[in-house]
Amino acid sequence: MVKIGILGDIGSGKSFVANSFGYPVFNADKIVAELYQNDKLIFSKLKKILPKYFPKFPVSKKKVLDAIFDDERNLKKIVKIVHEEVRKKLNIFLKQNSSKRIVILDIPLLLENKINNKQDILVFVQSQKTDVLKRLKKRKNYNRKLLSIFKKIQLPLDLKKKKSKYIIKNDFTKKKIFKEIKYILKDINK
Repeated sequence: MVKIGILGDIGSGKSFVANSFGYPVFNADKIVAELYQNDKLIFSKLKKILPKYFPKFPVSKKKVLDAIFDDERNLKKIVKIVHEEVRKKLNIFLKQNSSKRIVILDIPLLLENKINNKQDILVFVQSQKTDVLKRLKKRKNYNRKLLSIFKKIQLPLDLKKKKSKYIIKNDFTKKKIFKEIKYILKDINK
C-alpha cells in the first residue's frame, strides 16, 4: 500500500487535492469533529485537564476555541489528547483499506506529530498567499488570531515543501489539479 501524505498551508486546498486523487482519504479534521461529538473518553480527558472549558458532553468547538484563546498553551494539551485517538483511527483506516493500492492522508499535523513513515510519499500543496487569505476570509469561523496560534505549532512551510517529493501548484482550478495528480499517479506507478 502506498500512503500519500498531503501537506501545505492552512487554506491551501489540501482537502480538495486529497479528495481529487480518487482513493480512500483519511481526513483528520473530520475525525476530530466526530471525536468531539461522539467520544466520551476524549471529553473526560479534556475535562480533566481543562475543566473550566469542558463542563458537558459533547465537546463544543466554541469551547475548544475559548480554551485556545485564553491560553495558547492549551492548544498543545488538546492536540496531545486528540491526536492520540486520531492515530488509533488512522490505524483502523489503514487496516480497513489494506487491500487498496493507494490511500491518502489528509492530516494537518502529519509531520509535526510524526504520523508519517519514511516510505510515505509527501505532496505539498502550494498556493498564493493572497488566494489562501481570500479563501480563509470566506470561512464562517475565520479568525486571524486563531490562525496565527495554529501556525505556531506547525513546521515552517519551506521545510514541508523541501520534504515533499511532489509539489502541486494550486490555482484553485480543477483542471490543473487533476492534471498534476494524474502526473503524480503515473510517476508512482512506474
